[in-house]
Amino acid sequence: MKKTLLILLLTALCGGQTSAQNSINHLSTSMEMALRKLNMAEMALKALYIDTLNENKLTDAAIRGMLSELDPHTSYTDAEETKKFNEPLSSGFEGIGVQFNVLKDTLVVIQTVSKGPSEKVGILPGDRIVSVNDSTIAGVKMPRDKMMKLLRGPKGTIANLGIVRRGVPEVLKFRVVRDKIPLHSVDAAYIIRPGIGYIRISSFAVNTRNELDSSIVSLKRKGMKHLILDLQDNGGGFLDAASGVASEFLNEGELIVYTDGRAVPHQDLKAQGGGKFLKGQLVVLVNEYTASAAEIVSGAIQDQDRGVIVGRRTFGKGLVQRPIPFPDGSLIRVTVSHYYTPSGRCIQKPYEKGKAKEYEEDVYNRYKDGELMHADSIHFADSLKYKTLKRGRTVYGGGGIMPDYFVPLDTLKYTKYYRTLSLKNCILDSYLTYQDQHRQELRSKYKDFEQFNKNYQVPQELLDSIYSAGRRLNVKPADDAEVQKTTQQISLLLKALTARDIWDMSEYFAIINEDSDAVAKALQLIQEGKASE
Repeated sequence: MKKTLLILLLTALCGGQTSAQNSINHLSTSMEMALRKLNMAEMALKALYIDTLNENKLTDAAIRGMLSELDPHTSYTDAEETKKFNEPLSSGFEGIGVQFNVLKDTLVVIQTVSKGPSEKVGILPGDRIVSVNDSTIAGVKMPRDKMMKLLRGPKGTIANLGIVRRGVPEVLKFRVVRDKIPLHSVDAAYIIRPGIGYIRISSFAVNTRNELDSSIVSLKRKGMKHLILDLQDNGGGFLDAASGVASEFLNEGELIVYTDGRAVPHQDLKAQGGGKFLKGQLVVLVNEYTASAAEIVSGAIQDQDRGVIVGRRTFGKGLVQRPIPFPDGSLIRVTVSHYYTPSGRCIQKPYEKGKAKEYEEDVYNRYKDGELMHADSIHFADSLKYKTLKRGRTVYGGGGIMPDYFVPLDTLKYTKYYRTLSLKNCILDSYLTYQDQHRQELRSKYKDFEQFNKNYQVPQELLDSIYSAGRRLNVKPADDAEVQKTTQQISLLLKALTARDIWDMSEYFAIINEDSDAVAKALQLIQEGKASE
């Protein structure tokens, strides 16, 4: 049995039954002994252990323990974990099609998906979903993830919803036929200044290139000549998606990334052609949470001298995983090679095998060491210097992508009062309550975002409710000056949240980006002509 499973595993890795059988035939004696030892331990526990064993749990624990001694990205996920991991990168999920928040233990619809199943039957923003089929979900302290599980389900199945609507005395009943709900990885796309577009990508998923392509075409129609591509906090995703995104900016055949590993052959990944933004200034925004596929795109644009990188050194996730699925839906992701940028830089930051905790604390250690605040705290050995392919500019290896223009983390930007109010959920809870009461009024008053952006003022009533909530939790400002600064910061956030709930994420970022140091630097570089290819 063990040998059969090993053949299946090696078939997946090596690409064929013959290759797998050959690998089995060449297994060392030590490998055979290790497998025998593992089998004997399992048999001994099963035969002799004092209590009944859950063999599936033991197997999962054994796999996790084995992988914990390897690099930090070789991992195991059970069937449920695997589904949760893959869903955000898929083309979508199946459900009723609503965006929601939980307010005072009740699910409140914020928006319905355009042309989705809920919109089709007449569910409205502000509706409270109190029951799903035979399950009451309001007032029972149901966890958010369990609510989501009840709302989702296979396409074509029925969700009978009980809904409470403001101004309607009885509980309304809706029969919703679940359908495929698309997931989007392009969060925002808008004209930020005349001739300058802004696009934010949150992950690299199945449809990311198509979404990006459509966004570029749309912004070009509105006069875009130059572009800010925001990859801040983008944790990565599929390699094919990274290749597609990079191909929007690079000429056909230009190298995007290459991989090298012990057991897998060298592979070059080149631009596919058909890019929609091959000319014009390009700035890519990154930070310490920009990782994996997002680093591939950033490194390719930098090394090919297609644009400039602005922000802080990226995460440094440059290990390639190959998924090996098991029949029960679980899988292991096996690290098989490294990613290298076109100039030859290894994206992966240094690590020690078996020391996952130290690896996870790397960003915090960067913060403690001052790297996130001061560019001169970063030192590179001469051996880590590389040259870009066209202009011969100096770039640096050593893990992650070092930006061309550093933008420090402003640790003093937000007051202590603001941070504490936010931490205690005073801001968001007060906003959700106010928005729930005034949603229809706001949607009726502001039909046009430009009008809203120019004229909207955060009501004093809402600000007062936030500060009152803080006082109830003993959250108090140091002085009037801190109150004044905090009010400015909260007002910007509340205006952006209101815009999001009336329209969408593009309008949210159109407001919030006006206070972004990274965006301000990108605009300056483009306006000065310093981001040209």
